[in-house]
Formats: sequence, C-alpha cells, structure tokens
Amino acid sequence: MKPTNLVIIMSDEHNPKIMGCSGHPLVKTPNIDALAAGGTLFTSAYTTCPVCVPARAAFAVGKYVHQIGYWDNADAYEGAVPSWHHRLRERGHRVVSIGKLHFRGLDGDDNGFSEEIIPMNIVEGKGDLMGLVRNDLPERGLSWKIAKLAGPGETSYTFYDREIASKAQIWLREEAPKYRDKPWVLFVSFVCPHFPLIAPAEFYYQYPLDRMPLPKQYAQGERPDHPYLRDYAGSFVYDKFFDAEKLKKAVAAYYGLCTFLDDNIGKVLRTLDATGLAANTRVLYTSDHGDNLGARGLWGKSTMYEEVAGVPLIINGPDIPRGVKVREPASHVDTYPFIMECAGEDKPEVYDGHPGHSLFKLAAGARPDRNVLAEYHGMGSTTGAFMIRHGKYKYVHYVAYRPQLFDLEADPEELRDLAGDPAHAKAVDECRSRLMKICDPAEVDARAKRRQAELMEQNGGRDAVIKRGDLGFTPPPGYPIVLG
Repeated sequence: MKPTNLVIIMSDEHNPKIMGCSGHPLVKTPNIDALAAGGTLFTSAYTTCPVCVPARAAFAVGKYVHQIGYWDNADAYEGAVPSWHHRLRERGHRVVSIGKLHFRGLDGDDNGFSEEIIPMNIVEGKGDLMGLVRNDLPERGLSWKIAKLAGPGETSYTFYDREIASKAQIWLREEAPKYRDKPWVLFVSFVCPHFPLIAPAEFYYQYPLDRMPLPKQYAQGERPDHPYLRDYAGSFVYDKFFDAEKLKKAVAAYYGLCTFLDDNIGKVLRTLDATGLAANTRVLYTSDHGDNLGARGLWGKSTMYEEVAGVPLIINGPDIPRGVKVREPASHVDTYPFIMECAGEDKPEVYDGHPGHSLFKLAAGARPDRNVLAEYHGMGSTTGAFMIRHGKYKYVHYVAYRPQLFDLEADPEELRDLAGDPAHAKAVDECRSRLMKICDPAEVDARAKRRQAELMEQNGGRDAVIKRGDLGFTPPPGYPIVLG
C-alpha cells in the first residue's frame, strides 16, 4: 500500500441515516455522496461511545472506552495514552488539527499534534460535571434550547464551522506543500450538525416545513418502554418543549445543518483538487456519533439505536475501492490501523492492545471473527450500556436493566425488541457470551462509577456539580461560557 497524505474530516452528531448516499429521500449532501460514490461507504459503522468526549478520546487512541478510561463528558483526553497523533508525530509526520477536539485542553497537555489550529476543548478543563451524577438523575436545566431555538439563523457553531473550513483551505494551499518528505495528516473537525438546531437561512429553507416527516415512533403510544430510555428522557427533558410547529422546525434545521456541513466539506475537497493534492491524498469522513432527532420521542445522543450509535464512515482515494458499500460492521477502532497504513507506519511497535481491523482490509473483503462494541457510561444514565453487533443481531446489554435485541435484517428501523421473545433466547445468550469475551460489563460499570465519584468529590460533591449547571453545548473558542 503506497503511503499517502490523509485528510480526516469529522463532524459532530451526524445521524448516519441523514445522507443522500444512505438513501435519505430529502436531505441534500452532494459532496458526501460524491465522496462515497468514488470510494467505500461502510453502511454498518459504529462509534465506540454515543457521546462526544469519550468518543473522541477513543477515536484518538484507537481503543474502546473501557480500555482507556475516558468515561464521560467530564473526563476528557489529555494526552496520557498514546494516540495516532503521537505515534505519527514522533515518526516525523506533520499532524495538524483544525477545529473541535473536545479534549481537556489545559496548559501543558500534549495531545500529540504538531499544531492545533482554533481548537475547541471542554469548558474549564472540567466539562459537563452534571454527567458525573449517575443516580437520582437531575433534570437538565437547558433542555429547552433544542425546541425553542430551532429555526433559521446563524450561531457561534455555524460561524466556527465557516472558520474551520477557511483555515483548512488555507492550510492545504500554504502549508501542505512544505511537507513533502513524509505523508502529512490533517484532521478537520466540524461541530455541525450538533445542536443548537439553528441552520443558516440558505440551507434551512431548502426544507419546507410542510414536507418535514414526523420522527419515527414519536407518538406517545408508539414509544418503546424501557427503563434506560425513561432515565434518559427524564433527565434530558427536551421533548416536553415541543409542539407541532417546533418539531417541524427542529427537523428542518437539522437537515439544513447537514447540508451546511456538506457544503463546508465540499470546500475542503475542492481545495484538494485545485491544489493537485487529491492524487496523493486519501480522505476519511466520519462523525463522533449520531443523533436521535426525535425518534421515539428522544433528542440528542446517549442511546444505542442506529441513529445514534451508528456513524457515517467513508474512505476515498488511492488504492481504495470505488463505489463499494461494505455491510460488515465496522468501528471507529478500525480507523487507527487505517491511519497507520495510510502514513506508511503499519508496524508492530505502533500497536499495543488495539482491537481494530484496518478499513483497507474491510473494504477489500476481510470479514474478521469479531464483534464491534459501543458502550456508554455518561449523562442521563444510571447504568452502563453495552452494544455489540453479531451477524444480523444488535444486542444491547444494561448492567441494571433488561437487555434489548434487534434483528437488523428483518427490522432495520429497530421497531421490535426481541429480547423477551422465547424464540430468541438462544440469540440473547450467545450475544451475551460474546460480549463477555470483550469485557465484563459489571466490572466496567463499577470502574466507571468509581472514577466518576472521585471526580465529583474533587469538584465539591453532588450538590456543587448540580448547582454549577447544565452546559447546553460547549462554546467554541472566543465565545462566552453559559451555564444554567
């Protein structure tokens, strides 16, 4: 495999169903679609964790959350565990980030990049302290923002994403030509379509409100009744602020933000072409996790449904199969060996307990005997949640609650939970056994909660972290912090 440069484009909270290339009938994502048509699209790709901070830590390190211990949005990566950025920089590659990192971000932290341009990290090096509370969950005070802000306009996030796109174009034109001795890696990390659900007017109005669909299982009588989902919906009380008009505006705004994201991605890809870099540069597009977008009455992230635990995952460039769709489950842990192969550093010394299988090999037809894993230990949950894919099944294990099982071939929209069906008891048992070969859920859950209790005590205890308030969303660099 010939080493090449690599541009990694990551978005934030992009539901993998909301792309033209995944079959969405309304949303316009022509640049992402072209990237997929000219490369390989992984149609069953998963985050390691359906919330920002641990997902991004795991993406950086190439391991699962329980292996590295960055559990939630108050426990951010600080460079202590070697990342692909560290590995490549120490081998002489230029490794640059532009945009959102969501790392700890304190003075003295070495995240492994050669340069960090306009980085966005967690607030005050502490992040979302309310997420440390894992019992008797508090109601999140800023939950009203999703519904009440939904509509057309600009936000600190849209301004920030425009700046990220601009800085990426500048870097490709002015800096990339300086580094010819070894392949470079550019990590371009946007924040949209993460809420607030406010889309620039030119994109918002591409989605007329009379065409906006009602989210799946949105009606009260259709919503699944599971204690984990009740915990989340009782803490993140987003849905109580919606009426029919706000619901349509929220969906239109999210669609508009996806098209706005696509437009910014297009600017980066066109710059690769204009500079002649495309011939010697591979591209990876993904998101840290997805978004419920009202399905089942849920908003935000933190669940194991396909809309949330699933992620867009596309690779494109030299030696990558064109026009291929890979149904084999893939994971963000598979990006680590892919990055190493792209840079020509696929050597034994860069691996240490990494569970991933290279996207190159998966694209070429490899079918490893493994189960991909996602896990969750954060805000809005009282118990650890673990998801594996096993053949056609998705199995979700809760340490304190009953499991869920879905047949994604017969029921891709996850409308029927089979876990309580005696006819599927054998499948539940087999999936549970396979999960236990990866990790012990009870042990992992206890370890996460011990760490969270320690951090909560360091920050004054339960009452203090609740009083500090809900972040709503992390402000970009240069914008004020709002707690409430």
